[in-house]
Amino acid sequence: MRKIAQLLFVFIALLTVPLPAQSKVRITVNLSSQQMHVAASSGASYSWPISSARSGYVTPRGVYSAVSLQTMHRSKKYHNSPMPHSIFFRGGYAIHGTYETGSLGRPASHGCVRISPANAATLFSLVRAEGATIEIVGSPPPSMPFASNSGHHHRHYASNPHVHPSSALSYAPEHRNDFPARIFGTILLR
Repeated sequence: MRKIAQLLFVFIALLTVPLPAQSKVRITVNLSSQQMHVAASSGASYSWPISSARSGYVTPRGVYSAVSLQTMHRSKKYHNSPMPHSIFFRGGYAIHGTYETGSLGRPASHGCVRISPANAATLFSLVRAEGATIEIVGSPPPSMPFASNSGHHHRHYASNPHVHPSSALSYAPEHRNDFPARIFGTILLR
Protein backbone atom coordinates (compact mmCIF):
# COMPACT_ATOMS: atom_id res chain seq x y z
CA MET A 1 0.00 0.00 0.00
CA ARG A 2 2.90 2.29 0.79
CA LYS A 3 4.36 1.75 -2.72
CA ILE A 4 1.04 2.72 -4.32
CA ALA A 5 0.92 5.92 -2.23
CA GLN A 6 4.48 6.78 -3.29
CA LEU A 7 3.68 6.18 -6.96
CA LEU A 8 0.54 8.30 -6.64
CA PHE A 9 2.58 11.10 -5.04
CA VAL A 10 5.18 10.98 -7.85
CA PHE A 11 2.42 10.98 -10.48
CA ILE A 12 0.70 14.03 -8.94
CA ALA A 13 4.05 15.81 -8.61
CA LEU A 14 4.78 15.24 -12.31
CA LEU A 15 1.40 16.70 -13.24
CA THR A 16 2.07 19.90 -11.31
CA VAL A 17 5.56 20.53 -12.70
CA PRO A 18 5.30 23.32 -15.28
CA LEU A 19 6.31 22.15 -18.73
CA PRO A 20 8.19 24.46 -21.06
CA ALA A 21 5.81 26.34 -23.33
CA GLN A 22 5.75 25.13 -26.89
CA SER A 23 7.09 27.61 -29.39
CA LYS A 24 4.38 28.75 -31.73
CA VAL A 25 4.04 31.40 -34.33
CA ARG A 26 1.25 33.81 -33.41
CA ILE A 27 -0.76 34.83 -36.47
CA THR A 28 -3.42 37.51 -36.11
CA VAL A 29 -5.62 38.18 -39.10
CA ASN A 30 -7.60 41.42 -38.87
CA LEU A 31 -10.51 41.32 -41.30
CA SER A 32 -11.34 44.99 -40.67
CA SER A 33 -7.94 46.27 -41.79
CA GLN A 34 -7.21 43.37 -44.21
CA GLN A 35 -3.84 42.90 -42.46
CA MET A 36 -2.01 39.93 -40.98
CA HIS A 37 0.42 40.31 -38.10
CA VAL A 38 2.89 37.51 -37.46
CA ALA A 39 5.07 37.08 -34.37
CA ALA A 40 7.61 34.24 -34.28
CA SER A 41 9.21 32.92 -31.11
CA SER A 42 12.57 34.12 -32.46
CA GLY A 43 11.35 37.70 -32.08
CA ALA A 44 10.81 38.25 -35.79
CA SER A 45 7.56 39.98 -36.64
CA TYR A 46 5.79 40.80 -39.88
CA SER A 47 2.74 42.72 -41.10
CA TRP A 48 1.29 41.85 -44.47
CA PRO A 49 -1.79 42.82 -46.50
CA ILE A 50 -4.32 40.03 -47.02
CA SER A 51 -7.45 39.27 -48.97
CA SER A 52 -10.26 37.61 -47.07
CA ALA A 53 -13.74 36.57 -48.19
CA ARG A 54 -15.45 38.81 -50.70
CA SER A 55 -19.17 39.59 -50.65
CA GLY A 56 -21.24 36.42 -50.51
CA TYR A 57 -18.51 34.35 -48.80
CA VAL A 58 -17.17 34.08 -45.24
CA THR A 59 -13.77 33.89 -43.59
CA PRO A 60 -14.42 32.23 -40.23
CA ARG A 61 -13.48 34.19 -37.10
CA GLY A 62 -12.01 32.51 -34.05
CA VAL A 63 -8.81 30.94 -32.72
CA TYR A 64 -7.36 27.98 -34.59
CA SER A 65 -4.27 25.81 -34.88
CA ALA A 66 -2.52 24.86 -38.09
CA VAL A 67 -4.05 21.49 -39.01
CA SER A 68 -2.28 20.69 -42.28
CA LEU A 69 0.55 22.16 -44.35
CA GLN A 70 0.79 21.65 -48.11
CA THR A 71 3.52 23.15 -50.25
CA MET A 72 1.20 23.29 -53.27
CA HIS A 73 -2.50 22.56 -52.96
CA ARG A 74 -4.96 22.83 -55.82
CA SER A 75 -8.56 23.68 -54.96
CA LYS A 76 -10.93 20.94 -56.04
CA LYS A 77 -13.84 23.25 -55.26
CA TYR A 78 -12.65 26.26 -57.29
CA HIS A 79 -11.42 25.14 -60.71
CA ASN A 80 -8.14 23.54 -59.58
CA SER A 81 -6.89 26.98 -58.51
CA PRO A 82 -3.32 26.98 -57.16
CA MET A 83 -2.90 27.60 -53.43
CA PRO A 84 0.86 27.77 -52.82
CA HIS A 85 2.15 27.26 -49.27
CA SER A 86 -1.24 26.39 -47.80
CA ILE A 87 -1.71 26.37 -44.04
CA PHE A 88 -5.11 24.77 -43.38
CA PHE A 89 -6.75 25.78 -40.12
CA ARG A 90 -10.42 24.78 -40.42
CA GLY A 91 -11.80 22.30 -42.94
CA GLY A 92 -11.11 23.71 -46.40
CA TYR A 93 -10.08 27.14 -45.07
CA ALA A 94 -6.40 28.03 -45.35
CA ILE A 95 -3.88 30.81 -45.35
CA HIS A 96 -2.10 30.58 -48.69
CA GLY A 97 -0.27 32.49 -51.37
CA THR A 98 -2.06 34.09 -54.29
CA TYR A 99 -0.87 35.21 -57.69
CA GLU A 100 -3.61 37.87 -57.68
CA THR A 101 -1.48 40.25 -55.63
CA GLY A 102 -3.35 43.28 -56.96
CA SER A 103 -6.32 42.18 -54.82
CA LEU A 104 -4.36 42.18 -51.55
CA GLY A 105 -5.64 44.70 -49.04
CA ARG A 106 -9.30 44.13 -49.86
CA PRO A 107 -11.79 41.22 -49.69
CA ALA A 108 -11.44 39.06 -52.81
CA SER A 109 -11.37 35.35 -51.86
CA HIS A 110 -13.89 32.56 -51.43
CA GLY A 111 -13.08 32.51 -47.70
CA CYS A 112 -9.41 31.65 -47.44
CA VAL A 113 -6.87 34.20 -46.23
CA ARG A 114 -4.62 35.08 -49.16
CA ILE A 115 -1.15 36.64 -48.94
CA SER A 116 1.60 37.21 -51.49
CA PRO A 117 3.53 34.12 -52.61
CA ALA A 118 6.78 35.33 -50.99
CA ASN A 119 5.05 36.05 -47.68
CA ALA A 120 3.25 32.70 -47.85
CA ALA A 121 6.60 30.92 -48.25
CA THR A 122 8.04 32.78 -45.24
CA LEU A 123 4.99 32.01 -43.09
CA PHE A 124 4.90 28.37 -44.21
CA SER A 125 8.53 27.91 -43.15
CA LEU A 126 7.90 29.49 -39.73
CA VAL A 127 4.78 27.42 -39.07
CA ARG A 128 6.43 24.20 -40.20
CA ALA A 129 9.26 24.81 -37.69
CA GLU A 130 7.20 26.07 -34.74
CA GLY A 131 3.50 25.37 -35.23
CA ALA A 132 0.99 28.21 -35.09
CA THR A 133 -1.89 29.79 -33.29
CA ILE A 134 -4.13 31.60 -35.76
CA GLU A 135 -6.56 34.22 -34.53
CA ILE A 136 -9.02 35.80 -36.95
CA VAL A 137 -10.70 38.94 -35.65
CA GLY A 138 -12.70 41.93 -36.87
CA SER A 139 -15.39 42.39 -39.46
CA PRO A 140 -14.62 42.62 -43.14
CA PRO A 141 -15.11 46.02 -44.74
CA PRO A 142 -18.13 46.28 -47.01
CA SER A 143 -17.18 45.08 -50.44
CA MET A 144 -18.76 45.19 -53.82
CA PRO A 145 -19.73 41.86 -55.31
CA PHE A 146 -16.76 40.46 -57.20
CA ALA A 147 -18.56 40.64 -60.54
CA SER A 148 -21.27 43.25 -60.53
CA ASN A 149 -23.83 44.47 -62.98
CA SER A 150 -23.68 47.98 -61.63
CA GLY A 151 -24.34 49.60 -64.97
CA HIS A 152 -20.70 49.92 -65.97
CA HIS A 153 -20.23 49.56 -69.67
CA HIS A 154 -17.63 47.03 -70.70
CA ARG A 155 -15.74 47.46 -73.93
CA HIS A 156 -15.42 44.33 -76.03
CA TYR A 157 -12.72 44.29 -78.64
CA ALA A 158 -14.34 41.77 -80.92
CA SER A 159 -17.71 41.85 -82.54
CA ASN A 160 -18.11 38.17 -83.27
CA PRO A 161 -21.75 37.39 -82.39
CA HIS A 162 -20.98 33.66 -82.03
CA VAL A 163 -18.55 34.15 -79.14
CA HIS A 164 -19.93 34.79 -75.67
CA PRO A 165 -18.59 38.16 -74.42
CA SER A 166 -17.07 36.63 -71.27
CA SER A 167 -14.91 34.09 -73.09
CA ALA A 168 -11.23 34.68 -73.67
CA LEU A 169 -11.76 34.69 -77.42
CA SER A 170 -14.03 37.71 -77.22
CA TYR A 171 -11.04 39.91 -76.51
CA ALA A 172 -9.05 38.80 -79.53
CA PRO A 173 -9.34 40.83 -82.70
CA GLU A 174 -11.76 39.30 -85.14
CA HIS A 175 -10.20 37.96 -88.33
CA ARG A 176 -12.39 36.95 -91.19
CA ASN A 177 -11.37 34.43 -93.73
CA ASP A 178 -13.74 34.78 -96.67
CA PHE A 179 -11.75 32.41 -98.87
CA PRO A 180 -13.81 29.25 -98.09
CA ALA A 181 -17.09 31.13 -98.62
CA ARG A 182 -15.94 32.50 -101.96
CA ILE A 183 -14.80 29.07 -103.18
CA PHE A 184 -17.90 27.20 -102.03
CA GLY A 185 -20.16 30.04 -103.13
CA THR A 186 -18.64 29.87 -106.59
CA ILE A 187 -18.98 26.09 -106.76
CA LEU A 188 -22.58 26.14 -105.49
CA LEU A 189 -23.63 28.89 -107.90
CA ARG A 190 -22.54 26.87 -110.94
